[in-house]
Amino acid sequence: MQAEIKGTTMPVLEVTVQPGEQLISTHGELSWMTANMQMSQTTGGGGIMGGLKRAMGGGGIFLTRYEATGSPGMIAFAAKIPGHIVHVDVTPGHSYLVHRHGWLCGTAGITPSIALQQSFRGGLWGGDGFLLQRLDGEGRAWIELSGELVHYTLNPGQTLMVHPGHIGMFEASVQFQITRVPGVANLLFGQDGFHLVALTGPGQIWLQSMPLPNLAHALAPYIAAQVSGDSAATGAAAGTVGGILGNIMRS
Repeated sequence: MQAEIKGTTMPVLEVTVQPGEQLISTHGELSWMTANMQMSQTTGGGGIMGGLKRAMGGGGIFLTRYEATGSPGMIAFAAKIPGHIVHVDVTPGHSYLVHRHGWLCGTAGITPSIALQQSFRGGLWGGDGFLLQRLDGEGRAWIELSGELVHYTLNPGQTLMVHPGHIGMFEASVQFQITRVPGVANLLFGQDGFHLVALTGPGQIWLQSMPLPNLAHALAPYIAAQVSGDSAATGAAAGTVGGILGNIMRS
């Protein structure tokens, strides 16, 4: 299996799959593929219980499996918004935790599951909660991170306080705890205050500069301005775009 990341600000992951090799992803991640690529459904390495855990976290019970038939095939996964696509090698005892929208695809030995889901209201993150995917097993996984990418290596006991939306990925050796900043509870941040995540080493962390909910909040005032248009067509178009943004923020 060979993989190539093409492009810059809106990268595309292009993977060449040999007969007998398998690639898996969540439903809906596929962008395009050659005609000899065959798709099927699987519960993944975690079995039906792993699928149920993913469903409880807002995902699907089944994963999509891709195989090449007869000759090598090609499949591509495109970034949803400007950012980066990076790969990590997962091995037994060396797992990764990834933000909700991050995992693009992986080799068949990858077992994705839900690591944490916690609801709160705070800051730009709104009421959407904090959800992490966990990647276990053995194989290679490709991750999509939004905006610019910043990488740190934390020493044992070293802690970095991070807004939940900016967490892209970190090694499972990194401990994490959601904390509420005291004294910041008003109409702007909500009655539950402002939440940050304390990431404590040892281990590597990858932070992203443009989370999807933050992008949606930044665009919301411009969408609202369109709603005030006089024509029904303008209103309908603005409503459609606003609905899309709403789905992004809820997903």
